[in-house]
Amino acid sequence: MEEKKKQEKKVAPPKEKKAKPEKKDLGVISYDAPTLPGEKKDVLSALPDSYSPQYVEAAWYSWWEKQGYFKPEYGPNSRGVFMMCIPPPNVTGSLHLGHALTNAIQDSLTRWHRMRGETTLWNPGCDHAGIATQVVVEKKLMRERGMSRHDLGRDQFIQEVWKWKNEKGDRIYHQLKKLGSSLDWDRACFTMDPKLSYAVQEAFIRLQEDGVIYRSKRLVNWSCTLNSAISDIEEVIVATTRIETMLGDSAVAVHPADPRYQHLKGKMVLHPFCDRKMPIVFDEFVDVNFGTGAVKITPAHDHNDYEVGNRHNLAFINVLDENGLLINGMKRFEARKAVLQALKDRGQFKETKDNPMVVPVCSRSKDIVEPLLKPQWYVDCADMGKQAADSVREGRLKIIPDHHHKTWFNWLDNIRDWCISRQLWWGHRIPAYFVTVNDPSVKPGEDMDGHYWVSGRTEEEARDKAAKRFNVSTDKITLRQDEDVLDTWFSSGIFPFSIFGWPNETQDLSVFYPGSLLETGHDILFFWVARMVMMGLKLTGKLPFKEVYLHAVVRDAHGRKMSKSLGNVIDPLDVITGISLELQDSNLDPVEVEKAKQGQKSDYPTGIPECGTDALRFALCAYTSQGRDINMDVNRILGYRHFCNKLWNAVKFAMRTLGDNFVPSEKESVSDRWILSRLCSAVGQCNAGFQAYDFPAITTAIYNFWLYELCDVYLAVVCRQTLFTCLETGLRLLAPIMPFVGEELYQRLPRRRSQDDHSSIHVTPYPETEEMEFAMTVVRTIRSLRADYNLTKTRADCEFMHDHKHCTIFT
Repeated sequence: MEEKKKQEKKVAPPKEKKAKPEKKDLGVISYDAPTLPGEKKDVLSALPDSYSPQYVEAAWYSWWEKQGYFKPEYGPNSRGVFMMCIPPPNVTGSLHLGHALTNAIQDSLTRWHRMRGETTLWNPGCDHAGIATQVVVEKKLMRERGMSRHDLGRDQFIQEVWKWKNEKGDRIYHQLKKLGSSLDWDRACFTMDPKLSYAVQEAFIRLQEDGVIYRSKRLVNWSCTLNSAISDIEEVIVATTRIETMLGDSAVAVHPADPRYQHLKGKMVLHPFCDRKMPIVFDEFVDVNFGTGAVKITPAHDHNDYEVGNRHNLAFINVLDENGLLINGMKRFEARKAVLQALKDRGQFKETKDNPMVVPVCSRSKDIVEPLLKPQWYVDCADMGKQAADSVREGRLKIIPDHHHKTWFNWLDNIRDWCISRQLWWGHRIPAYFVTVNDPSVKPGEDMDGHYWVSGRTEEEARDKAAKRFNVSTDKITLRQDEDVLDTWFSSGIFPFSIFGWPNETQDLSVFYPGSLLETGHDILFFWVARMVMMGLKLTGKLPFKEVYLHAVVRDAHGRKMSKSLGNVIDPLDVITGISLELQDSNLDPVEVEKAKQGQKSDYPTGIPECGTDALRFALCAYTSQGRDINMDVNRILGYRHFCNKLWNAVKFAMRTLGDNFVPSEKESVSDRWILSRLCSAVGQCNAGFQAYDFPAITTAIYNFWLYELCDVYLAVVCRQTLFTCLETGLRLLAPIMPFVGEELYQRLPRRRSQDDHSSIHVTPYPETEEMEFAMTVVRTIRSLRADYNLTKTRADCEFMHDHKHCTIFT
């Protein structure tokens, strides 16, 4: 019991209050690394006196990659398949601590499964990020050449985007490598690659032919700046009032039970600015207690009014164009003032009250989003949403932590159809064609009528479909391809199988699909995870993965969401290499600037010291408690940098203890049963932690064994063979989370004969409890023999030799 209490107390490193290290300990230490990229690092020379992340992390990654360790084809893997695809970062993106958390978790899991002997694939990829990328290139074009995309034309503009992508788009891949991510880079996919583009085209055509994708004229969320429909994920909510939309009013609505207006049934009202007669409709949508209880209805410019308009067959009057201009050319917000003044001039203005309405803002352009009536392509999500919800209800898909179930069911049980049209040039152009039939017997069609649209892999295929549909010859068919592209989430939704060549029956598709796990942040549960499940079930008949693990959001040390306006966004590479923090010039509000300066001055008075990749990964895993956000204090990462230094010194001391002539063999001396029991306990806790996605349990077990048991206790009463077992096994425990220092120290250790083929720690078996229990059994057996044969220290010691299959005991 005392031992248990002792262990429970040792769960976290000492927290550093201020980052004020001695320069000799944390400064950047330069060492010569006489290796070429891809060559194995020199490990024959002595360990440097002090730990340096820069030295330790040099050269290993390129060597791992060159050796093919990250490929599922490497080595004899006989314990099943583990496959996970990366949440594809935007091609315009740059790493932040959220990315670092994602990759620390995913890479630790990947390395653990690989070391367990499973055929392991972590598949990299990058998203084309339709809106974000187009905006970046458009700004660059205007800044450097004073041109808009319209000046260039569609084809030339797309060439400019590809040029930018080829020059700048791989930056995030380099950052992922810096984090030690053991991805199979030979399988890296870009969502605009020909293989993935073909899959996107095929998915659209199959769903459109099946009636799941359809054409409809509805209200969409429209960004006047981007000139495109956008999804809910590009929005934040603000409060405002929108008096200018009354120019599109087509009715007045009151509640059916409101006694004040019962006498107005069947009556009409006259619009104040025109001769338009508008009906008074009775609808339960109206809140009796809101204002006067009478609400103007503008079906073409409000989502709620749109539903009322459909129920009462009202006129849809569009008074705004795609650029946010009224029909008379006046800007919408200027019109707001003009309408208000006109009401006052006519004596029809009553009063102004603070009565906020919910209106979205585009997070990309910071522009007010307008509800706009437009024909678009939609995905019918009703049946697919039910299947996705049922997969969790019936236990076929596991979501961890399970407190996300309520949100999952609430969203999918009330799912709306998905608008997938985007009025952009960069992206997957929709493979649909509007049909005009040059035959008087066929009535001309309208854009919103899906009957006059056909999809096709080629224009020739689409023409054949159209001719068959309208029963005419192909020469009477004229086609116009849709100018729009697909929502980026559409291609992301089929990512788990498009990366393997679907719809073609490739070997990778048969081996690696469905995947094992999807690990991501809970903030894209609907926009990505749910859509992958829906489209995977619909297009392949299989769930894309068996489990979904959702990690928490990374916040700053004070619990605030990381935001540029607060000045608290931290680049993980700055934590790895160290940096002196200064707030850059910006257009922030002076109050926000001062707030950010004070926060940085308080948190990092001397900047961020060099912590290294291993310490950053270990810290992120240590604080990944399920169901809670992570308040990440950089000074705590520094505490784990000191832990790396402790590892370094422990191994350096232990190697001196072992001596230059020490040769590990298959022999285990009769030694301290206690340290082996503690090692066995750590092994069990680490494996159980990985299986349960309990990363703090893993880091705590590793930290306690190395620091409080091996270093603090056992090194003082060391037995050389058992010391070697503890070092070698302890480093294997550590390797998935701290890959660089794990490799560096492992390479310095001598090898047992049975480990000669283990060229890297990352292709050695991960320790398992059976292995440790075997060692403990042998120790107990030898102790028993000592007692039975009255063997003392003056007589010959018993030793054992084992290869995990046979055990020979001799004296």
